[in-house]
Amino acid sequence: MSLSFDFAALVYDAVRQIPPGRVATYGQIARLIGHPGASRAVGNVLHKNPDDIRTPCFKIVNAQGYLSGAFAFGGIYEQRDRLRADGVEVVNLRVDLQKYQWDGAGYCSPDPSVLF
Repeated sequence: MSLSFDFAALVYDAVRQIPPGRVATYGQIARLIGHPGASRAVGNVLHKNPDDIRTPCFKIVNAQGYLSGAFAFGGIYEQRDRLRADGVEVVNLRVDLQKYQWDGAGYCSPDPSVLF
């Protein structure tokens, strides 16, 4: 899959919609934006996140709830600390998805004309 600006903008927009105290998985974001199976592409985009203040990529974990070993902004312990500050419990570098995974409620697919 070619990572276009459109795809990246959709990823960043979806991640910005994750509520406080919640996380999402790479695959979940891929499905929400209409690209099921593109979880690695989502990870690639988030690794290049140019604005970690507006786009809280620390809220993304793998399908088992484990933190990203390659978290782009300071490593796995920085991701842990940011999640804890956001109200998410992290035990052994893992999040309980049953408790903290965002259910996608309120997700609003953006009007493409406002993304650019």
